[in-house]
Amino acid sequence: MFPRSRKGRVLVGLLAGAILVTAALAAFLINARDPGDVSNPDVAFTTEPTVKPQPKPGNENFNWPFYGYDAGRTHNFPLAKPLRPTHKVRWSIGSNVLLEFNPVAGGKSLFLLKNNASFYAITRSTGEVYWKKMLGNLAASSPAYVDGVAYCTILVAEKGGSTGRVVAVDPAKGKILWSKDLASRTESSPLVRNGVVYFGSENGTVYALKAKTGKKIWTYQAGGAVKGGVAYANGKLFFGDYGGHVHGIDAKTGKSIWTAGGGGALGLGDGQFYGTAAVAFGRVYIGNTNSSVYSFSTSNGELAWRQGTGGYVYSSAAVANVPKLGPTVFIGSYDRRIYALNAKTGQVRWSKNAGGRISGGIQIIGDLVFYSTLEKKTAALAMGSGRTIWSVPRGQFNPAITDGKLLFVNSITTMYAYETKTDGKLNSKPLK
Repeated sequence: MFPRSRKGRVLVGLLAGAILVTAALAAFLINARDPGDVSNPDVAFTTEPTVKPQPKPGNENFNWPFYGYDAGRTHNFPLAKPLRPTHKVRWSIGSNVLLEFNPVAGGKSLFLLKNNASFYAITRSTGEVYWKKMLGNLAASSPAYVDGVAYCTILVAEKGGSTGRVVAVDPAKGKILWSKDLASRTESSPLVRNGVVYFGSENGTVYALKAKTGKKIWTYQAGGAVKGGVAYANGKLFFGDYGGHVHGIDAKTGKSIWTAGGGGALGLGDGQFYGTAAVAFGRVYIGNTNSSVYSFSTSNGELAWRQGTGGYVYSSAAVANVPKLGPTVFIGSYDRRIYALNAKTGQVRWSKNAGGRISGGIQIIGDLVFYSTLEKKTAALAMGSGRTIWSVPRGQFNPAITDGKLLFVNSITTMYAYETKTDGKLNSKPLK
């Protein structure tokens, strides 16, 4: 019933106007959070040769040094003879402790950092634990293994505390070589390059420490928490932050070279960059909680493309020059799909229902793309088509690494070593 007085009509009009403004603002905010796809085809792109496989994978000198395998965090492990995982388990090791990140490998060993900050040295071929050591109270990262030393970042150093630490460990006996307490927590998987350890932290500080002593070389202050690991290419470091920006800085000095945002209206679509960036083809590739995947120029931070998905993108990308497909970015989303994107343009080459939300990184092994879902599934797909080749009903975060002979898969609390074959036949019957 309409009011009879002019005053009442004015009040109703103001109320209606306020409702319309509120609705319009809500719609704007929703659209700003989903900034839309962008393509800038003129941004520089370098076609790189296919990465050569590591010689003699599986031998006692094998090395998988970092989260993402290489310094560029491409998550691309090339093999001369593509492997096919079987369902036969060689060995397993588990407890009631969460396994969020994969181990790294060095010599005959795997080095696994569990979420309770217990650090394990494991014989690759047998699963024998030959030492373990508590490094803190909580951890959420992969270690690094370089030049006979293991490096770990610790999220919470002491029970009830709110600060982290970084630790260097002698892998022969588990002896701590040096340890450095930090001003805030860190879950940034460390990177070691040219005698320097690099990682980020939750207060936005990125550190460069001497690998031999832990002495600070420089620090860089980002505008938000740096959760992912830093990536390295051509003397520069690349990473995203929770303030919605991606950074390119000089690895020697820590000086900023460029900073780029997600490009939403009034900054509202910038979201948060959680995953570890991957660097290849003169580009940085990184996902965002605003449901988008981004590609920036490594030279100046210019936005090359932005491709939307249907959910948060916490996943770290895998990047490779795929035979008959070309340079391709593989990344997962909370929309329960895994995407293969044209690395130059961002165009979707194929996407596939993953059977669950993808939170962890993607890993390329040979000609297969591995992923895990929060719904406890790990699968391997053919790179060119997305066809399922192998899957198991276990896993949750980051899926797998390999030494070329065994496939090491994390379930929620147990790591499994699966045997593999090297027939390289994609046309064989898929394993379900």
